Amino acid sequence: MMNFPNRLSANFDDRPPGAVVDMLVLHYTGMATVEAALERLRDPMAKVSAHYLIGEQGEVISLVAEEHRAWHAGEAFWRGNTDINSRSIGIELVNPGHEFGYRTFTETQMAALRGLAADILGRHPVPARNVVAHSDVAPRRRTDPGELFDWRWLAAGGIGLWPGAWEARRAAADEVRNMLAEYGYETGDLGKTVTAFQRRFRRRQIDGVADAETVGRLDALLRLLS
Repeated sequence: MMNFPNRLSANFDDRPPGAVVDMLVLHYTGMATVEAALERLRDPMAKVSAHYLIGEQGEVISLVAEEHRAWHAGEAFWRGNTDINSRSIGIELVNPGHEFGYRTFTETQMAALRGLAADILGRHPVPARNVVAHSDVAPRRRTDPGELFDWRWLAAGGIGLWPGAWEARRAAADEVRNMLAEYGYETGDLGKTVTAFQRRFRRRQIDGVADAETVGRLDALLRLLS
């Protein structure tokens, strides 16, 4: 396990007995600076935290020990599970986010993330489909880490999945809903879930419409699981 500087947060509790870490959830801070993010993630009144924070210069800061449950996912769902905090490691990437001047994640920041994520996956049984965006597990509420995050590059390094070759095809709304649910998504608001999928896997057009390209990419992902 890698060692990083500690700026410990009080915003955590115990994982339930027997809990297994099988998810990795990636976020952006949505704040202007690393200092502002640290202040919020360590503020007991905020009741929010993550296990790690990665700055734009690639600095990694440990906030909550992995054996504890950090409070990062909130109301969330993935593959039938709703207590995502109990089964996950949360990583925050410093970025102003969509509200404060969203920008590309830096190369050093992404390299630090890949190293940290590989270390985590080497110690916890996290399947590739369980490396997710905050927006994947909370599509009605969240947009992070957003369309500028390079999931394809991360998957090429062995972290998460990317659809690769795909063929455009059409599907009715019910089939799209079933396909998204099969991959892991909550589908109560289909438009928002499609938007979350596009934000991650089809970034050039994010409109919540399950067109032939979106369905083709989703189908390619599901074939990776078979």
